[in-house]
Amino acid sequence: EPAPAPAATPAEAFAAKLDTVLAGAHRNDANKARDAFRHPKETLGFFGLAPGQTVIEITPGGGWYTEILAPTLKGEGTFVGAIIDPTSVASEGAKAYYTKGNQALRDKLAANGDLYGEAQLVEFNMSSPTFGADGSADLVVTFRNVHNWVGQDAAQGMFDGFFKVLKPGGVLGVVEHRANPDDAREVKDLAKTGYFKEALVIEMANKAGFQLAEQSEINANPADTRDHPNGVWNLPPSSNMENIPEADHAKYAAIGESDRMTLKFVKPAQ
Repeated sequence: EPAPAPAATPAEAFAAKLDTVLAGAHRNDANKARDAFRHPKETLGFFGLAPGQTVIEITPGGGWYTEILAPTLKGEGTFVGAIIDPTSVASEGAKAYYTKGNQALRDKLAANGDLYGEAQLVEFNMSSPTFGADGSADLVVTFRNVHNWVGQDAAQGMFDGFFKVLKPGGVLGVVEHRANPDDAREVKDLAKTGYFKEALVIEMANKAGFQLAEQSEINANPADTRDHPNGVWNLPPSSNMENIPEADHAKYAAIGESDRMTLKFVKPAQ
């Protein structure tokens, strides 16, 4: 008789659960098509996602990563999505944008209680962000958001807030569109393109108290020249072709999604 297969370790079982979620019917084909550029399994593995963690996703937007994280952590961890309190932003346009986006995310989670019933959403104030009790999170992750905070003069405060909410030894994982390191533009002008310098992200994290543990090229795209007329939004999935000659449309589609930095920071153990 063949020997029984050894029982999966908790880590193996969790990895298998993540695979099941990635292949799940709750993710539409358009979102699954982004996996080839966003490498969610490898990226979350690099950041150290594990069962039992409290994970905070910062400004989840439409919930592309929420669709992966919340069901994977359900029953064996805590997922928190941190969303911007619309009353804390100055412009009426931004207020309306965040109000609409937050409601869409709430509706998405409410529509599928089986997958998202345990997911929590917390609102934070952009000018003095707190994401939960100090020292309560194991992992904070944020995907393609840093340029937005720079435009609102809020970036350093965000990194300070991440540091506070993480436990000693906790991890901050950052994925961001990566600018050319020798781009001479002012920080805010650069942020308007959607791209941002890796060195500046590291500097802000260091200033908050983090140590850079590791950098990965998982989400690199050498085909991205990072100098497009409409910034990162020329590329998929936005594919903003305003004022772009028809003949050039295929060029941007062929590049694929942007070149991205993937940085893992650690809050030093006390």
